[in-house]
Amino acid sequence: MTLSVEAAVAARRFDVSLSLGPAETIAVLGPNGAGKSTLLSVIAGLLRPDSGRAEVDGRVLFDLPLGAGQGAGSWTAPHRRGIALLAQEPLLFPHLSALENVAFGPRGAGVRKRAARDTARRWLAEVDAGHLESRRPGELSGGQAQRVAVARALAANPGVLLLDEPLAALDIQAAPLLRRLLKRVLAGRRAVIVTHDVLDAYMLADRVLVMEDGRIAEEGPTRELLRRPRSSFAAGLAGLNLVAGTVTAGGIRSAEGLEFAGQHDFPLVPGQAGVAAFPPSAVSVFQNEAHGSPRNSFRVTITDLEPHGDQIRVRAGELSADVTPAASADLGLVPGLDVHFVVKAAAVAIYPA
Repeated sequence: MTLSVEAAVAARRFDVSLSLGPAETIAVLGPNGAGKSTLLSVIAGLLRPDSGRAEVDGRVLFDLPLGAGQGAGSWTAPHRRGIALLAQEPLLFPHLSALENVAFGPRGAGVRKRAARDTARRWLAEVDAGHLESRRPGELSGGQAQRVAVARALAANPGVLLLDEPLAALDIQAAPLLRRLLKRVLAGRRAVIVTHDVLDAYMLADRVLVMEDGRIAEEGPTRELLRRPRSSFAAGLAGLNLVAGTVTAGGIRSAEGLEFAGQHDFPLVPGQAGVAAFPPSAVSVFQNEAHGSPRNSFRVTITDLEPHGDQIRVRAGELSADVTPAASADLGLVPGLDVHFVVKAAAVAIYPA
C-alpha cells in the first residue's frame, strides 16, 4: 500500500518519479526553484502536469498519457484525493473558531455536526490545543495557529499528509515545540515534508530526496544521506554535526557515551531524546585533550580527510571538523590517527527530539 507519483511539467522542466511507503515520511530538500513546491502541488491536485500517473493504495489520482492532449486521461479533483496540504502559513478561516476550523474537514466529508466536533476536540487535544477551541485565528499566536492547522489537516483523516515548510514562519521558541509535535503525530503516517532545515529532515523523515532543476538529484535513508551526501546542495546542508542521544542535566549523551554540553532556548527534560547540533567550523582539533573555558572535548579516530573549499574537512565517523591545510600538516592528520575534537559549549545547540 503506497503512494506512487510520476509527473512531468515541461514549462518548469519538472520530471519526477517517486514512491512513498505505507508509514513513511520523506523530506524533500533543494535550493529555491528546484521543484519542491511543484511536487506538492502535483500530488495535492493544485497543478495538472503535462503527463504522468499517480495513485495511492491502488486508487488512481491522475493518469495523463504523454501526448494525449488537453482534457484526455483521468484527473481526480483535489477535494476527492484524500490528501491534506499543510502550508507555511496556517490559512485558518478567520471567521471560525479553532474548533470549527478543525471540524471543517469531517463536515465536508459528510460527518454530522456533533460527530465532527467530537473529532475536532480529539485532534485539538492531540496537538495540545484543546484549550484554544473557542478562539478565532486572530486571537492565536503563530505557534498556536499552526498547531490548530495541524489538527485540521489530521482531522480530515488524509491518506497522505503534505507539509510545505510548516516551521519556517515560526519563531525560535515555537518551532522546536511544533517539531516535537510533528514527530509524534507523523508516526505511522504517510507524509511528504518540504523543508530548508536539515534538523526537520533529521528528526522527522525516514528518507530524504534532494531536488535540483526539477529532478531528484539523490535520495536515501536520512542519516545515511546526510552522512555521505553526493549532491553539492546536500553536502552544504549535511556539513552540520548532528548527534542524537539522551538529554542530561547539562546537554546530550550520545549512544556511544559522549557528553555534549550546549545551549538551549526551552526547558529540557533529562531522559528524553534530543539532538546536539554544531558546525564543523566550530570544532578545533588537538593532538591531546584540551582544557579551559566551558567546552566539549572527546577523543576520536580520523576516518577521512576531504578538501572543503579552502579548508580540510576532517571526518571521524559521523563527526567532522574544518581546519586549514597548514593546521592539518602541522598536526600530521591522516586516517587512523587518534585526535581530540574540541568545541565550546556556546557553539552547540541542544534540541529535544
